[in-house]
Amino acid sequence: MPQDTLEKSNQARVEPATLADLPQLIQMAMDLFEMEGDFEPSHEKQERGLKLILEEPSRGRILVLRNDDLIIGMVNILFTISTAEGGLVLILEDFFIHPAHRGQGYGSKLLEAVREFSLAKDFKRITLLTDKISEESQRFFTKNGFAFSKMIPMRLHLEPEATHSLGGKEE
Repeated sequence: MPQDTLEKSNQARVEPATLADLPQLIQMAMDLFEMEGDFEPSHEKQERGLKLILEEPSRGRILVLRNDDLIIGMVNILFTISTAEGGLVLILEDFFIHPAHRGQGYGSKLLEAVREFSLAKDFKRITLLTDKISEESQRFFTKNGFAFSKMIPMRLHLEPEATHSLGGKEE
């Protein structure tokens, strides 16, 4: 790793996001959803979702990785309860490092901050969804201690245009 990159990496700091960060966070979320097949970027939806976290800390946190005043990475960590674990657990969502800053240790630094937060607050587990088609993402999280689960994600969209019956039968 070049020396100037290492020095910049050492200067980067992880801290909680604030409402003042919202414009940069929205853009990062939209950039992330551009890459993911399951989601469509929507400025309005990303703003609403990010505000729901920022305005109510009991729901979760958004951590940002800053280099000077530029946000180069972000992660949402949402709080829930696991009866299997007998305690609080985290759902890690929207982990994003700006493409120009990847491969420089920033992702590991941001993930380590999540791990430290989790341990300090006595969370029992961190769960994340990563793109099935992104081997790079899977390698990164595996290298950082995550393991594949025997569980698979399933979704039921509850928006008005998604009109699925819950019994599995059409009425």
